[in-house]
Amino acid sequence: MVSKLNYDDLLSHIGTFGGYQLRNFILLCVPIILCAFHKLSSVFILAKIDHRCQLNSNDTEFLLSNNQDVLYTILTASFPYDEKKGFSKCQYYLDNYFNRGVENTTHTAVACDEYVWDYEKFQSSAIKTFKLICDRDHFKATSDSVFMIGVFIGSFAFGHLSDKYGRRKVFVLSLIFQLIFGLLTALATNFYTFTIFRMIVGATTSGVFLVAYCLSLEMVGKESRMVAGVVFMMFFSSGYILMGFLAFIITDWRWYQIAITMPGFIFLTYWWFIPESTRWLLANNKKQKAVKQIKKIALSNNVELPKEMLDKLIETETENNTDENESKPSVFDLFKLPHLRTKAFLIFFNWFVVSGAYYGLSWSSGDLIGNPRFNHIISGFVELPGYVLLLLTLNRFGRKKVLAGNLTFAGIVLLLSLAVPQDITWLVITLTMLGKMSITASYGTIYLFSVEQFPTVIRNVALGCCSMSARVGSTISPYLLYLANTWQPLPILIFGLTAFIGGFFSLFLPETYNKDLPDTLADAEINDLKMIEVPIGEELKELNKNDNKNPTSDA
Repeated sequence: MVSKLNYDDLLSHIGTFGGYQLRNFILLCVPIILCAFHKLSSVFILAKIDHRCQLNSNDTEFLLSNNQDVLYTILTASFPYDEKKGFSKCQYYLDNYFNRGVENTTHTAVACDEYVWDYEKFQSSAIKTFKLICDRDHFKATSDSVFMIGVFIGSFAFGHLSDKYGRRKVFVLSLIFQLIFGLLTALATNFYTFTIFRMIVGATTSGVFLVAYCLSLEMVGKESRMVAGVVFMMFFSSGYILMGFLAFIITDWRWYQIAITMPGFIFLTYWWFIPESTRWLLANNKKQKAVKQIKKIALSNNVELPKEMLDKLIETETENNTDENESKPSVFDLFKLPHLRTKAFLIFFNWFVVSGAYYGLSWSSGDLIGNPRFNHIISGFVELPGYVLLLLTLNRFGRKKVLAGNLTFAGIVLLLSLAVPQDITWLVITLTMLGKMSITASYGTIYLFSVEQFPTVIRNVALGCCSMSARVGSTISPYLLYLANTWQPLPILIFGLTAFIGGFFSLFLPETYNKDLPDTLADAEINDLKMIEVPIGEELKELNKNDNKNPTSDA
């Protein structure tokens, strides 16, 4: 007779992905569409609108002419010229084409007083509202970076809170703050309040996304984790695509921000629908609530739960939670054991690489030739084949090979896009989109891979650290894109090289396919040692013994 019974064993009997899990899984996935809206909204609310200096009070139309000779004459007579940057958008001559003959004018270049805007691609943008152009053009990169700093803070804060107070409470709290500050962003009267409100929204996206992801994978069995993880990420891509279509309909940036925020009112009802993670309840010695929830799962899945099986689970939990005074594991425990520490650093680096490249390629989609909204939609659609690829390969080749293969391929095609003559536009865009597809597949893999690497007692904190590492990459990414003003290939060169290096490092991570989720710190270390056939020492056995006394351990 089995002496101990863990939650994965119980799930194999009551249903690894039955009706109960499916219903709650879909409910958890839908708000992720809003996370995509907010994380990628700067493509439209901070869209670049072409501009030039207003030459006189009657000059109100952007210079567009089918007669190139006339247009060139006006430009050369009115604006300074630079061989690299072309005609100036921030300076003009006082003695310009329209002011000739006016007294007290000289052929001197001065900064713009007013601007004329080109509304061909975008009719409204916070760039125009807050004048983030010329000597303030770096403020766009700053706003995106500050947003990602918010995501960085939220990754750690909400991860810690959800491990301490429960997934459900933190998830709903994040939705409330996302709604409030999303609306305040649309009402901002200056760049600084706009950026601060966006930073808070960025923090809430971590609370919504990470906690929902953790909840989703903790409610299903190991056989279903791959499908659940990949489908979850596909909802983010769906939001990516939908916001492009929405941008065709709503052209004012403030109303666009309101439109992507308002659905949050619906999700406030989740307080009454989304259950707490049963794994978290068991790990935190809340046996009565856990038992009630387990019975509800069995009933919903039309499965009869033997009383002796439930008793065995509770007996195991009681054995593991005997000492209430034991301190709970913290983020620092990630670095105490050698193999856990090594794989933590490798995973953190991969998150840094994948996130930096993903957001860099996503934010730059509007800079490609053609309609920026259409390009954004295409950039979102290429993610879906990446996720389909994961569904076909993750359980066949394992997590490690898929992650390493996708990162390596992404690095190669991104670097190849730099070797292709830039006038062959279709090939450059094709290679870039292939790179984006592989980076997306890597993102889907690294989320699942990380959940399976870390033990239950610190899983959400570890995921928070992973996301923090990712935010370092995505925080730097806007400034890398800004460096394209100095040397255009530089951002893609960096994205390609780091992706290739990340693919190589991925080969040193242990495989987790079809393995039980580790529950304690010792479980995670022992599993790694078994994979590389290293004898388990007495110190680790003693740690496992002490770990099992920990009140946060999930048997």
